Amino acid sequence: MASAANLANRPVSETRPDDLAAFWTRSPDYLYAALHCGGDGLKSADAEARLARYGPNSDAAAKTDGLWRAILRRLLEPLSLILLAAGIVSLVTGDAIGGGIIVAILALSIGLDTVQEGHAVKAAEVLRRSVALKAEVKRGGVFRQIDVEKVVPGDILRVRAGDIIPADALILDSTACTAGEAALTGEPYAVEKRSGVVTATSPGEASNALFRGAVTQTGEAIALVVGTGRSTVFGAAASALAEAQAPSPFERDLHQFGLVIARLSLALVVIVLATRVLLGRSVLDSILFAVALGVGLTPELLPMITTVTLSRGAMRMARRKVIVKRLASIHDLGAMTVLCTDKTGTLTSAEITLARSVDPAGSEDPRAARLGAIAADLGGDRGSLDAALIQGSAAASQGWTLSGRHAFDFSRRLGSVLVAGPEGPLLIVKGAPEAVLALCSAQRTGDISAPIGEAERTQAIERVHALAGDGLRTIAVASRPWSGSTHDVESADETDLVFEGLCAFADPPKPTAAAAIARLANAGVRLKILSGDDPVVVKRLAGLVGLNAGRVLSGTDIVALSDEALAVQVQSVDAYGRLAPDQKSRIIKALQARGAIVGYLGDGINDAPALKVTDIGLSVDGASGVAQAAADMILLASDLEVVADGVEEGRRTFANILKYVRMGASSNFGNMLSMAVAAMALPFLPMLPTQILLNNLLYDLSELGIPFDGVRAEATARPQVWDMRGLMRFAGVMGPLSSLFDFLTFGALLLIFHASAAEFRTAWFLESMATQILVIFIIRTNGRPWQDLPRLPLAASSLVALVVAMVLPFTPLGLWFGFEAPSAAMLAGIGVIVVAYLVSAELLKPLAVRPGIGARTGSTRDHSSLTTSGASQ
Repeated sequence: MASAANLANRPVSETRPDDLAAFWTRSPDYLYAALHCGGDGLKSADAEARLARYGPNSDAAAKTDGLWRAILRRLLEPLSLILLAAGIVSLVTGDAIGGGIIVAILALSIGLDTVQEGHAVKAAEVLRRSVALKAEVKRGGVFRQIDVEKVVPGDILRVRAGDIIPADALILDSTACTAGEAALTGEPYAVEKRSGVVTATSPGEASNALFRGAVTQTGEAIALVVGTGRSTVFGAAASALAEAQAPSPFERDLHQFGLVIARLSLALVVIVLATRVLLGRSVLDSILFAVALGVGLTPELLPMITTVTLSRGAMRMARRKVIVKRLASIHDLGAMTVLCTDKTGTLTSAEITLARSVDPAGSEDPRAARLGAIAADLGGDRGSLDAALIQGSAAASQGWTLSGRHAFDFSRRLGSVLVAGPEGPLLIVKGAPEAVLALCSAQRTGDISAPIGEAERTQAIERVHALAGDGLRTIAVASRPWSGSTHDVESADETDLVFEGLCAFADPPKPTAAAAIARLANAGVRLKILSGDDPVVVKRLAGLVGLNAGRVLSGTDIVALSDEALAVQVQSVDAYGRLAPDQKSRIIKALQARGAIVGYLGDGINDAPALKVTDIGLSVDGASGVAQAAADMILLASDLEVVADGVEEGRRTFANILKYVRMGASSNFGNMLSMAVAAMALPFLPMLPTQILLNNLLYDLSELGIPFDGVRAEATARPQVWDMRGLMRFAGVMGPLSSLFDFLTFGALLLIFHASAAEFRTAWFLESMATQILVIFIIRTNGRPWQDLPRLPLAASSLVALVVAMVLPFTPLGLWFGFEAPSAAMLAGIGVIVVAYLVSAELLKPLAVRPGIGARTGSTRDHSSLTTSGASQ
């Protein structure tokens, strides 16, 4: 930090907010000099100059792609580039129909994906909350309201109960001021704020500072603005939104799959084209045929099937109270192996409740809570603890009237009320146990009072510590009968008190939390708590919701660990407390380094960096705008049960996408391999380029019902990720099987039926379409096809495409495609081959789709003990 003298000598245009880091350790005079301001506030001209220098008190908008950039991003994917190149070549070489089909498929897929994601982003934007609209600052010696974006360093700020704090500021003066900083630190209890220099090392411990995004809960404060916009603690978290986001697991895997297909397509095209040219075949026909083969090998509807399936998943999740901002995140949620979550508002209700009321001996007794509720209702500060007392002892103040009060004094850490009621005039004092006990000369024992000594005070403090170990915060309540005239209570009156007992408060876990965590665990998702709250409180909560609470790491512990050491620790530790935002990010990265696919659920400003680096970011309706902007999904109900539902939906969606990939891997690979071999061996083209494209189009149309198909329970039982080796193995089993029966078809057509070139192409087209479409009913499920029937949309799309394929060659349109109707004997032979192929496919299916084929499951991406097939549908 620069010295005050150096800062004071700078013109305002050269003062940097970064120079004032840890401003709470500095005196007001130092900051006045550093910021070139004084207690009368800024003049309008000076404020305008600072606004121009520092910029508006807001955050950089999250980076989002414009329409054309979003389209270009999708177009540059390997599968899209293959289709685009094939379409251009087809159009240039005169195959307008084939090229038009390819380009139409590509445009439809990219258009659907772009539109759906645009709608999701707009829906999420509607949910975003602004931090504050107006702020009260002193300009020219007078306090006035201004737009929050116009607050600048050097302003004198005034905040009152209920105000959202618009900037980071040092407190100059305060009256009974507390601030709720749960969105910043995860601490659910209000934090006392008062003037005076402190030596705190983190914002969460700075009792003399206000931070942007916190909420003033009681009292009021006047403070000197030190940081605005991105120079605030809030802004530092929000700045993560401006960083480019790494591709998600689904996007990475889809890109990798596209590269594999691109290499295979290029190799096939080059080999076939070179061979046919060397054999002296027509160059133009060879080019068109090679391009058609490349397109045939490419699952051109994969982008559209993926988009439609994910879009349908997004609609189903919307019905489950989840808004999907990024479609690929649906798969990523299903692939998630570790879910990290903040504590306040996600595992807990963020509503303080009265948990216990005990007498001085530690026995349950409602008297302390009842007296505390009377004091809170008649003369309290309406803070969270007072509200919990009033709610916990309903109607306790009935029959009592307020005669005088001494407002809560943060320097003395207690407050008192003088009330009149059924017990006569009574002075009730409540506050910090240490402060109240020091004023007591007796303690309640049943209906009488007995002297209190140091031993009893020590015992009471030990009980406070024991309650803290259970995650409870306590206050002490004392009283004494009032004698003499009625007047406002003074400090001198708060003596010779009778210790009535302790009131303990909790931020309890949500009733559904434990069951939801157990459900996630059964689904293979491990949960970890990453909180800014006290480690003792986090430990208690972890135990209550069924997590491993044997060890809790604090932010201090994390600082002492290297990245390598942290990657080891995160494997066994499930609870973390007193974490700074960047430490949450470190933990997530440590988990990712070991192969985990990590989700993060958070709703506070301090959660934004973690939401940005995680594989799947989840926020909730009512969360800070920064958290919502950083998230991939927004839960309209802040409940882990909704997350568990989303995990199941993500896995169901991926299972249906995988069906298309598996079907394409078996049919496309086998048929194109057969066609490539036949093209090099036969004196004529085994199928015309237009016929190949028609074959591929009808087959893809037959699978349009996949997004609506049912999914077997085992497909949603464990986390899933793409497994390229598994997919290649599936293709290596089912593809050659398809080619084997293609070669049998070739032999029968040439050697038995002596088919002409046109008859050969027509008969093989019929055999190819029948085997490709009917095998869908076999390989769509790991069970027996007659025991696990497809849903109506898939059955309808498949059978309609099959009927069209079987009828088309016998219509006048068939002549236009170059078909010639085969003989009845030839058709019967084709029928026998099709039946034999389907039987063989069912028999070999267990080998092709055994556990681990197509999708891997387990706790990490490189998990070695795979027990359930992610391909199970």
